[in-house]
Amino acid sequence: MFLTLTSTAPNATDLGFLLHKHPDRVQSFDLSVGTAHVFYPRADDDRCTVALLVEVDPIRLVRGRRFGGDGFALAQYVNDRPHAASSMLAVALGRVFRSAMRGRCKERPDLEGALLPLEIHLPSLPSSGGADLVERLFAPLGWRVTASTHPLDPEVPSWGESRYVDTHLAGTMTLDAALSHLYVLLPVLDGAKHYWVSTEEIDKLVRGGGTWLRTHPERDLIMRRYLAHQSGYVSDAAERLAALDDTMSAQVEEQADTATNEQSEQREPLVRIRRAAVLAELRTLRATRVVDLGCGEGALLRDLIADPSFTEIVGVDVAPRELDRAARRLDLDRMPDSQRARLSLLQSSATYRDSRLEGYDAIVLMEVVEHLDPERLPALERTVFAHARPSAVVVTTPNVEFNARYESLRAGGMRHPDHRFEWSRAEFEAWARRAGNAHGYDVRFVPIGELDPDLGPPTQMAVFTRITDALETSDGEPRAEVSA
Repeated sequence: MFLTLTSTAPNATDLGFLLHKHPDRVQSFDLSVGTAHVFYPRADDDRCTVALLVEVDPIRLVRGRRFGGDGFALAQYVNDRPHAASSMLAVALGRVFRSAMRGRCKERPDLEGALLPLEIHLPSLPSSGGADLVERLFAPLGWRVTASTHPLDPEVPSWGESRYVDTHLAGTMTLDAALSHLYVLLPVLDGAKHYWVSTEEIDKLVRGGGTWLRTHPERDLIMRRYLAHQSGYVSDAAERLAALDDTMSAQVEEQADTATNEQSEQREPLVRIRRAAVLAELRTLRATRVVDLGCGEGALLRDLIADPSFTEIVGVDVAPRELDRAARRLDLDRMPDSQRARLSLLQSSATYRDSRLEGYDAIVLMEVVEHLDPERLPALERTVFAHARPSAVVVTTPNVEFNARYESLRAGGMRHPDHRFEWSRAEFEAWARRAGNAHGYDVRFVPIGELDPDLGPPTQMAVFTRITDALETSDGEPRAEVSA
């Protein structure tokens, strides 16, 4: 199996720095499927091409635990694996270009994030949907796609077209983005992973596609095929992608703030007002041990760590990539020891029980609930209110009524493409009161941001305080209430 990747940027040989592979050397890497070779057919200032050639060892495949099957089946030895750019090529990409996929360039940090004119050639790309599927998957990511198939046998037209597509991709993007597209989409095109699919594949999908998969028009197809149509894995992946961040929502809100306040000196972004309101409530509650559930890149964590009254702070996110970003944003490696000792970062889900989150003074769900499918909300309620059972819970979420103030949303739509819903004030209050009553919490509501007399605030907040100990079944479902 074989692919080439070409840069036509000025000083094109800088590609070698980004790939961490010297253009003057041929390098080989041992893989579980065989051996990968990296070399440069051309390395000039105006054009630099790197080639990845994977020699598949069929004996190693049969004997290996990951790729092996029936060792006596002839298909284990006679197949397209040595030639087709399938999921095994994606495995090789992840092994050989690991640092490049992370966007890191230690020798030339000035090249990190650089947009490059790139060309990719995959001469034998298996596609169960033909050239059309290749176009549908790569074109929305900014690639110009040229794909062609060949008849299985020119002498027998009735046999139809081959499933192998000669594919050329061209586009301007960062190298790590290009590699992530290949890493995720090669197995999807093949439609049949050549190894056992476990929960680790969810992590790989979220890491590889976290920056682009959420808004891809073929997102559901990509997730189903990548995760071998295992519905539980697909649901978990969708939840993790949805929970990554609220960047686009923040941009919409900041644009609205600017438009609303264009005649005013007050231009404080809503994202800052929201964090300040949450901090104020935590101080009012005298909470010292706080969990930020769905912490994303750590904006609230930064504010919490700056206040020494918060003695134990836990940032939790379902996406490892977000936790990595939080660590970098917080400058964790250079944080003073006195602050670092107060902060922990954990990977976990808001909808699965985790004993590490039990017994804290407060759990914060800041702009998190709207990223969950409505049918997942009962699981979140059990996780937070029944199992973790903190003294207080602080929840913020957009007020959909206020969207009428946002020019880009007046025709409908939500503040972020990954929001599954946005509640009105009445809907939010109904949910919060029901959840609080079911699990023994009192609840009060606090508006955040400019208060419109008709539409209410842009953000609504519910503050839950525990007042009863609900008698619950073993799975966290409320059975009866005992008054305080």
